[in-house]
Amino acid sequence: MAQIPLSNRLTAEFIGTLWLVLGGCGSAVLAAGFPTVGIGFLGVSFAFGLTVLTMAYAIGHISGCHLNPAVSIGLWVGKRFPAGEVLPYIIAQVLGGIAGAGVLYLIASGAPEFNLAAASAQLHAKGVFASNGYGTHSPGGYSLGAGFVCEVVMTFMFLMIILGATHGRAPQGFAPIAIGLGLTLIHLISIPVTNTSVNPARSTGPAVFVGGWALAQLWLFWVAPLIGAILGGIAYPIIVGPDVAPQPEVTGTRR
Repeated sequence: MAQIPLSNRLTAEFIGTLWLVLGGCGSAVLAAGFPTVGIGFLGVSFAFGLTVLTMAYAIGHISGCHLNPAVSIGLWVGKRFPAGEVLPYIIAQVLGGIAGAGVLYLIASGAPEFNLAAASAQLHAKGVFASNGYGTHSPGGYSLGAGFVCEVVMTFMFLMIILGATHGRAPQGFAPIAIGLGLTLIHLISIPVTNTSVNPARSTGPAVFVGGWALAQLWLFWVAPLIGAILGGIAYPIIVGPDVAPQPEVTGTRR
C-alpha cells in the first residue's frame, strides 16, 4: 500500500483539529449554558467525543486522525508512528486548533452579550471561552496538583484506548467508536477539574484568544498530557505482549 503524501495528511490533521476545537469548545461556549435548554457538561462531553468519532471516519484513512500532539507522541513512543513526522503533525494540529478557536470567536462575537476581554479579566475567571485552568481558574477550584494528576491519568488512558482499538488483534472497524466514547468518558470525569484538555492543541487554541491567565497556565496542558501519552506509549506494548507481525502505523495509506 502506498502512503498518502505528507502534505495531504497535514491538511487532514489541520481540518480535523479545527473541527475538534470548533465542535467541542463550540458546544461549551455556544450551547452549554443556553437558557433553559443548555446541553451542560453531558452535552459538551458528547460533543468532544463526536468530533473525534466523525473525523476518525472522515480522515482516519488519510492521516490516522491524531488531532492531538499527545496522541502523535504516544503513538511514536508505542512504535506506531514514524519519528520524522511527529513535529509536522504537531504543527498542523496546533494551527488547526488556533484556527478552530478563531472561527468560534467569529461566531460567538456575534452575540450582543459576548465580551471575551471582560470575562477573561475577572480575578477568578473559570472556563472562559472553553479554556483550561487550575486553581482559581479550574471549574471546580481544583489545585494544580489535582489538575496535573488528572491530565496525566486521563491522557494515559486515552492512549491505552487508542493503541488498543487500533491494534491488529482488536475487532476491525470499531476503533472510532471506542476512541470517541473514550474521549466522552474522559470529559465526563474531568471537566470539573481542568475543563478537560488531554490535548495541547485543543488547549492552545482558546488560550491564544483569552490570553493572560489562560496562556500563563497553558504549560500544564502541554506537560501533563505529553507525560501521560509517553507513559501510555510505553505501557501498552508491554501489556499486550509480543506480536508475530509488526503492528500497522496509525497514519494514512492508499490501498
